[in-house]
Amino acid sequence: MGNIQKSIEVDRPLSTVYNQWTQFEEFPEFMEGVQEVIQLDDRRLHWVADIAGRRAEWDAEITEQVPDRRISWRSTSGAPNSGTVSFETAGSDRTRVTLSLDYESGGVMENMAEAMGLVERRVVSDLKRFKEFIESRAIETGAWRGEVRGGQLESTSAMGQGRGQDLGASSPSTAALRAKKSPGRGKSTKGSTTRSTSGRASKQTRAGRGSSARSRAAK
Repeated sequence: MGNIQKSIEVDRPLSTVYNQWTQFEEFPEFMEGVQEVIQLDDRRLHWVADIAGRRAEWDAEITEQVPDRRISWRSTSGAPNSGTVSFETAGSDRTRVTLSLDYESGGVMENMAEAMGLVERRVVSDLKRFKEFIESRAIETGAWRGEVRGGQLESTSAMGQGRGQDLGASSPSTAALRAKKSPGRGKSTKGSTTRSTSGRASKQTRAGRGSSARSRAAK
């Protein structure tokens, strides 16, 4: 089992930095090689990425999410990997972000990338780009303040304006994938909140988050 752990300090308050990281579908904005992240439901994500020139897709689940403290995940398909991103105050309006990534020896990620040191370089560069991404904005693009403990959803809580609003029509490919992964997910559920992102004009698949089971509220 390989492990990489890297940290960076960001010139933004703790809650602002944490809130931005909860916007998983924004990851392609600053993660090299990540082409798309689809929020399937409260805890599950579908990833599409380019790793050493090859397309890779996998599903992951959030195993723990504690507001302003940490988010942990593990893959449920594809190359075995898991990790935790933690957040702590590093002074006045500064936050230290620490990303720890574990991956199975002999897996696709190691065979295709580790030999060239690509995984470690990407972690370092991704953190730098995240720092630039959030520092270039006055506020986070959205926030989800719910909790996941022991792999179970404990609470749902969204912040910001426009949560639950439809940000546009999903592309056919995204809609089909969501229907396949979780039938009936597009139906509204009484009492549930939804994650919505800010949307990207260049990616229609970032839109239409109002039908999701969690709310990433766009600001």
